[in-house]
Amino acid sequence: MSRTAVVILNYNGEKLLQKFLPSVLQFSRGSQVIIVDNNSSDQSIALLQLKFPDVRVIQLDKNYGFCGGYNRALSQVEADYFVLLNSDIEVTENWLGPVIQLLDSNPSAAAVQPKVLSYEYRTRFEHAGAGGGFIDALGYPFCRGRIFDYVEMDHGQYDDEREVFWASGACLVIRSEAFRKFGGFDEDFFAHMEEIDLCWKLHRAGQKVFYCGKSTIYHVGAGTLAYQNHYKTFLNFLNGLSLLFKHLGTAELWYKLPLRLLLDWLAAFRFLMTGESKNFLAVLRAHYYFLLATPINIRKRNAIRREYPDYDNTMIYQGSVVFDYFFRGRRDTITPSGRSCKRQQ
Repeated sequence: MSRTAVVILNYNGEKLLQKFLPSVLQFSRGSQVIIVDNNSSDQSIALLQLKFPDVRVIQLDKNYGFCGGYNRALSQVEADYFVLLNSDIEVTENWLGPVIQLLDSNPSAAAVQPKVLSYEYRTRFEHAGAGGGFIDALGYPFCRGRIFDYVEMDHGQYDDEREVFWASGACLVIRSEAFRKFGGFDEDFFAHMEEIDLCWKLHRAGQKVFYCGKSTIYHVGAGTLAYQNHYKTFLNFLNGLSLLFKHLGTAELWYKLPLRLLLDWLAAFRFLMTGESKNFLAVLRAHYYFLLATPINIRKRNAIRREYPDYDNTMIYQGSVVFDYFFRGRRDTITPSGRSCKRQQ
């Protein structure tokens, strides 16, 4: 059994595999490299058989999405550390070393992400993770180096190692025992924000999530769904509400969920006013499906809170990133103060 398994989920990514798999193989020596195919209809499998015959391939019988694909594949992989790596990522020399060293030296660390820069604009942070992920009091995710559409240039300002709230699913390095402890990803998320949900569970279990600025990768981004794709909008709004419902304390939920719904409606009408009617309808659909899923979400909420009723929420920003960004005009990185916060009941 290898200590580390680099597992790449693929769906119709023949061109991405041809472009980026060589760098993964070159700079991941000593690790298993595994391709998981979500029942692609292109020539991905033929390419792997012809150009990369020594790479292990796990073929799934249909497209299970990001969550289901990884859950099924990783149940067949034996390693101490799982590296969930997007197919549209270029890795760099010694990208794994600092991350694995951080996990080896810190038993409380369950998951880590590297610095995520843009593949196209090499000195700019990329949306999916940037300099480490956080979340605000209303469940809006953001990163050091990226808040909504504002993205910073990389000047070495986030070359540190520090605790964060969530690690990006674009390159998530996680202890296999931690991944399996929670049954992997919540498959109802399908894709988007599933890593935030899993990291939230890790925090509830008293484990920590880290960012490692000594390791760098370059991410194309939106390789499967474009940033403005209305299905991505649907998933982000639906899964954002599910996150809050599952994890917020009861007292918080009574006022934060209605406030979040109101902000979602404001976002929906902003889409409508800017001519993005499909994104407007995607928000409405997200709210409809969220209401339909209420019985399921109640069961999930009760289950996680029975096992882990409280947690240290130090890594949650207690303000509103929406208010700070759109009304106060803040573009600097907003992170939790680090002071001890009350525990959630």
